[in-house]
Amino acid sequence: MRDRKDELAENLAKVERRIAAACAAAGRKREEVTLIVVTKTYPASDVRILSELGVRHVAENRDQDAAPKAAACSDLPLTWHFVGQLQTNKVRSVVGYAGLVQSVDRARLVTALSKEAVRQERELGCLVQVALDAGESGRGERGGVGPGGIEELGELIAGAPGLRLDGLMTVAPLTGPYAGRELAAFERLMDLSTDLRRAHPAANMVSAGMSADLEQAVAAGATHVRVGTAVLGVRPRLG
Repeated sequence: MRDRKDELAENLAKVERRIAAACAAAGRKREEVTLIVVTKTYPASDVRILSELGVRHVAENRDQDAAPKAAACSDLPLTWHFVGQLQTNKVRSVVGYAGLVQSVDRARLVTALSKEAVRQERELGCLVQVALDAGESGRGERGGVGPGGIEELGELIAGAPGLRLDGLMTVAPLTGPYAGRELAAFERLMDLSTDLRRAHPAANMVSAGMSADLEQAVAAGATHVRVGTAVLGVRPRLG
């Protein structure tokens, strides 16, 4: 276990240096960017080590993996982010442990999250997932709404009991006009965030960037980066 802690500490330090350098290059303060470690496919023991090393935000994308892991780590001072495509039949479970759902992309999901947050007497932070491969009003390959759907969905979240509209999230698209243009994609997300904040000033969270493109996300103005592989290592192949 000592070896794994050393490995994670070394990887975290490297990621920290990357974020600090990106902030310096962009003329931003380091504290403007929050690191979220994506722990999918890795065990609760790794989450415990990360907590010992000072990580306070972790993310998961599959409820069947996240729920038991969050339960095993419920004594730790962590905020859990759900970042995967969320089916309504998993909402009750996810609301039980997640502080934020970053992948809100349809009205039916807003309704289900609101109902469950009220039932559990919780306030749940929500990000609208933006699909930059979807045109103005379509849906993305990996979930999300086109830019034209942000305003309506944001209003729904902001008016829903038990929910809090925190901002926007995107994944750099693999197809469409922004494919291979991560910086441009993240700059587009920042423009969309500016539009959203005119009506909802507190919705200032911008979640963008992963292990391969966190520098571009920081350069564009992201407030949160979601890093998995660079911290935890290459993921084991799943069946």
